[in-house]
Amino acid sequence: MQCCAYVCERRMEAVMFRELRRKNQQLSETEARSILKNGTHGVLSVQEDDGYPYGVPMNYVYGDDAIYFHCAKEGHKMEGFRRSDKVSFCVVGEDEVIPEAFSTAYTSVIAFGRAVIVADEKEKREALKLLAERFSPEFGEEGEAAIRSSWNDVCIVRLNIEHAVGKAGRERIKREEARYASFL
Repeated sequence: MQCCAYVCERRMEAVMFRELRRKNQQLSETEARSILKNGTHGVLSVQEDDGYPYGVPMNYVYGDDAIYFHCAKEGHKMEGFRRSDKVSFCVVGEDEVIPEAFSTAYTSVIAFGRAVIVADEKEKREALKLLAERFSPEFGEEGEAAIRSSWNDVCIVRLNIEHAVGKAGRERIKREEARYASFL
């Protein structure tokens, strides 16, 4: 995962991702990975028929610089993937409203990449197991049974991350600076 703007060669075209405008709010790569690893849901955005983005909340797991989620084999998301494999996925790590500051103390990550429908059965099974372990760790046997019973109906999508950037809100940065100053 790259947490800064970079150029990648893909299909003989250069793709440039925008740099974060407020660089002082950019999280380290370690912090961004932590948000992706520990998050439970994010908003997946795909392209709609009429050019509008379609954003949908999704449970997911993160591993090996990829995001995995499951869905039905047909529907709005799948149509979006067929239209364009370029997607974005946004995860909010922290979100605390600070009423007196008219602001929030937040962290978030937005990942850009390409959605791939997982065809390999081993990878599909592993992703389903990771999802079951992540969201229902105390139900191992039931999770295996659910995987078997839904096998033919479920689709696993892997988002291959090409670029990701984490950001912290100014109120969170102020808190971190105050906490650091108290140690000096």
